Amino acid sequence: MALNPFFLQGSRSEQRLTQDLINEQLRMFGVDVTYIPRKFLETDNVLNEVQSSKFDDNFVIEAYVNTYEGYSGAGDILTKFGMSIKDEVILTISKERFEDFIAPFMGALNDGTDQSEIVLTTRPREGDLIFFPLGERLFEIKFVEHEDPFYQLGKNYVYQLKCELFEYEDEVIDTSIQVIDSQVKDDGYISTLQLIGVGQTAEATASIASGFISEIYLNNDGSGYTSPPTITFSDSPANDTARAIGILTTRASVTSIEKILFLNRGSGYTSPPTITISGGGGTGAAATCGIHTSSNGVVRVNMLAGGFGYSTIPNVTIADPVGAGITAVGIASIGVSGSNKVVKFIHVDNAGNGYTSTPIVTVADPDSMLGIGTYQFNEIVKGSRSGTEARVKNWDADTNILQVSNVGIGSTVAGFYNGEDIIGQTSGASYSVSFYNSDDTNDKYNSGDEFEYFGDEILDFTETNPFGVVWYVRDLFLSRNNEKDCYIFWYSLQ
Repeated sequence: MALNPFFLQGSRSEQRLTQDLINEQLRMFGVDVTYIPRKFLETDNVLNEVQSSKFDDNFVIEAYVNTYEGYSGAGDILTKFGMSIKDEVILTISKERFEDFIAPFMGALNDGTDQSEIVLTTRPREGDLIFFPLGERLFEIKFVEHEDPFYQLGKNYVYQLKCELFEYEDEVIDTSIQVIDSQVKDDGYISTLQLIGVGQTAEATASIASGFISEIYLNNDGSGYTSPPTITFSDSPANDTARAIGILTTRASVTSIEKILFLNRGSGYTSPPTITISGGGGTGAAATCGIHTSSNGVVRVNMLAGGFGYSTIPNVTIADPVGAGITAVGIASIGVSGSNKVVKFIHVDNAGNGYTSTPIVTVADPDSMLGIGTYQFNEIVKGSRSGTEARVKNWDADTNILQVSNVGIGSTVAGFYNGEDIIGQTSGASYSVSFYNSDDTNDKYNSGDEFEYFGDEILDFTETNPFGVVWYVRDLFLSRNNEKDCYIFWYSLQ
């Protein structure tokens, strides 16, 4: 038999009243918690597993604490790996409040502009986080119960969130709320960068002579080169033969010689030398040159020290000649030596003339002479050469030690390069890498440092025997030159 049609099994007005009463009770007896939705940054294409995720949005909502007598769950568990905390909490939130004040904003976040983000739903979702203010703890939602109480007046009004204490696994937490973001400041896989706070300026001297190559004419730039060709000059009568390198360029899929840079313009030439261009996989290149014999010019720049900390090509200044003449011009070339970026060569772009004495060569200071700025917690830093990105965990300006996490997530780069600059994408801070340690500096299963610290507080290792007085007594006997009595005493203690 059908239900009596004259008695409503929950009218819309009754449901509305019930929902309003529940909302009012939650706002009277609940606590404000922060709901933090999880977004996926990267998933595995084979198993569709989440490899990295982030939490960068937050919503405040009132919640009733069902476990009012304290945290539920297994509590504190002592394992062979250390102490494990398994606190749980059950929270009740209003279904209507969530759908009206949180779900619309979550839907707006998923506008399709960022394909890495998940499709956010209109209900609380397992894997999202709850910040519980009473204990200032982060909890992860493990299960969402939406049918308890079961269809009162034909409708469900609340969500029960069954949460466990959040176990951090290098997720990106950047809610802009300091008390939340700092929860994981010392957690996760943390790598260490020793940065260079003070660079060193390169040093060089010039050599002057006459009979040097003043100009070079590239009559044919050739084609088909796969590597820089070898540039050779006929011998100088003064045994100071010119040296140069070829610089390649590609235009319309044809690789040819763009220009020739001098390492040494030579000296003692009485007639223009012959130039030979060979190797490099190409053909057809040809060049001629002119010489200067009437006065001295800068024929080469000799590197005394390459310095370190250079991220960009520094300016090179060669002093003017005394009296009439033309000032020489040098162009620096930087490269990597060991763990540092240094000035490798200084090419003599223009030898000048009229020099009667050796001019002073000045190389500009490196960019990271003193370092720039202060890294901010949780900001992204990027390597200038490797392109590797990471998130800042801690920056110690006194020791220039930068601790980072999430190194190279989403890329194939192994890590940072020694000698490259680490640039803060928010702060603009920039320092050069002296040493990069990719090992985890925060192993939560390693308590060796703590044991050593507290052990030193208990045991006095300044004594010969920190566990007793036996060796003190032995030393006393030996001081009296009575070794026999010493060993009799020692034997009696065994």
